[in-house]
This record gives sequence, C-alpha cells and structure tokens, in this order.
Amino acid sequence: MTASPRPGPPSHPAPVGSLDSTAQLMTRITAQLSSQLGHLAPGGLQRRPRPRPRSVSHPAARRPPTLVAVAHGSRDPEALRTVTALLDRVRALRPDLPVRLGHIELNHPLLADTLAALHGEAVLVPLLLGRGYHIKRDLPDAAAAAPHLSVRVAAPLGPHPLLVEALHARLAEAGWTPGRTPGEAPGRTPGEAPGGLSAAGVVLAAAGSRDRDSAADTARTAALLSARLGGVPVLPGYASGTGPTVADAVRALAGRGRGRIAVASYFAAPGRFATQCAAAAPGIAAAPLGDHAAVARLVVHRYEEALASAPMSHPAVTVGV
Repeated sequence: MTASPRPGPPSHPAPVGSLDSTAQLMTRITAQLSSQLGHLAPGGLQRRPRPRPRSVSHPAARRPPTLVAVAHGSRDPEALRTVTALLDRVRALRPDLPVRLGHIELNHPLLADTLAALHGEAVLVPLLLGRGYHIKRDLPDAAAAAPHLSVRVAAPLGPHPLLVEALHARLAEAGWTPGRTPGEAPGRTPGEAPGGLSAAGVVLAAAGSRDRDSAADTARTAALLSARLGGVPVLPGYASGTGPTVADAVRALAGRGRGRIAVASYFAAPGRFATQCAAAAPGIAAAPLGDHAAVARLVVHRYEEALASAPMSHPAVTVGV
C-alpha cells in the first residue's frame, strides 16, 4: 500500500498590494529614508520648513493736500465761469492735485461748505491780489472753524511778476501798445512825444482797501508793471477805500502830459468793481486777469510755496502775510 504524501502547510494567497520582490522593498525603504533625512540639518537638527515668500505690498501714495481756491464771489455770473475756467487750467498743470473752490460770499460753494466736506489736509490759496481784511481775518477764521482739517493759508496772489505778465498780456489783447502815436516823426524812441516825454500812461484799477498793506501791495504791482512796460508811468486807481479813484488817476496822468491812457484791470474776475473802473477809462480798458495761464501758474506756485514753508502740523497756519 502506497503511503499518501504528508500534507504541507496550507498556502495563502499574497496580500493585495504586496511587493513583487525584495528589490522593490529596498527601493521603497531607501526613498522613505531619503525623505526623512532631507528634513535634518547638519548635526542632526531638524530643518525648519522654508517660509513661503510673501508678496510685497506697497502702501498707497500719500494723497497731496487739497488745494482750495478761495474766490471773493460776485453777483456777475461771468465771475463764476471765469474762476471755474482758471481752476481747469490749474488742474491741467497738476492733474495729481485735488482742487476745490470756495467763495467768501455771494456765490456757492461757500468756503465754509467746501471745508466741511473735506478731510485730512488743505491749503487755502486766495484768489485775492493783496493783503487786506479777507486775508488777515476771514481766511484764518474760516480755517479755525474747520478743526477736523489741518489747514494752511497761502499768501495772496499779488504782488508777483506772473501777475504783471498777465496784466501786460491783457493790455495787449485790448489793443494797447506804448508805441509811436500817429503823426510822430520817425527817429524818436517808440512811445515818446515831441519834447522826449512819453505820451503813454496806465491806470492800475484795483478794488481798494483801508488796509495799508493792501495799498502797498497794489503800489508794488504798479511799479512792476511800469518796469514791464519800459518805464511807462502806472498809477493805482481804486473802486473803493480811501485812495484815488480811477478818474483821479486818469486826471493825474493827463496833468503830466500823458495823452494815451489805458486802464489795466487788476481784478481776478469780472464783477461790479471791474465794470465800474472800465467805465472810467478814457480809451482802452483791459479785461480782468481771469483765467490767464500766468495766473494759473501762480496759483500752483502759491500752493507749493505754502507747503514748503513748514510741516503741516498746526490746524491753521497763514503763510506770507
């Protein structure tokens, strides 16, 4: 009888996912060790994971202080249109600059309303031509009444050579020139009448003020304009205040033998005073300064001058007065 073979140990199927060979097992172990060792620094210390690079955020550019142009105001509708055109020129010169308008009286927006709507910093640039009550009292008071703002009050526009350039241009636009009068013999200096005396004269028509500083500023502008016109005499004449009127100045020039007299309109915009002074002209009367390009440059200059004078740390600082 043949013996049956002794049964061996039961065979089990290989578990799912088992490695096919010893070589594969060693490859897996080596890869795991390499991954773990990669986290260790020399000396056996564990490496810290490298931080992800942060995106660099640049802070927004600092907004420049608002330029608040301060106009007097007028019942003449042409005044507001003229000031608006002037500020359009200012914005074209400095497109980065926030520019607002405020009036002392008679027109909207009023200065107090303009300041109430602002925040941060502001520079008040008066569209006024000399030192007087508005510059010394009204504007500082308006700034003090806006404690939520840091405010600086710039100097008035005048006197300044840029205003003289605008005055000269307005006279030329009106047709005035200090050149030879009809019938003058050739060979004389242009603008001279027989006897060597100039036949030309100009009245600088201004609003007028009881403030001596205002009168001094107007007199200074008259002297600058005279120099710009080659020595033609320029006398101030006022629409109000205690100084000589335009008619007085015309008579004074005529008494000096000046037969060709023009009136230069030393006003920021059209209005009652400008019209009144033009009516007193014996001949040519120039237009007000208005939106002349030189005036726009001066507005920007006064703004920058105020900022450069000192840091804006006081709630209301007046510059150049």
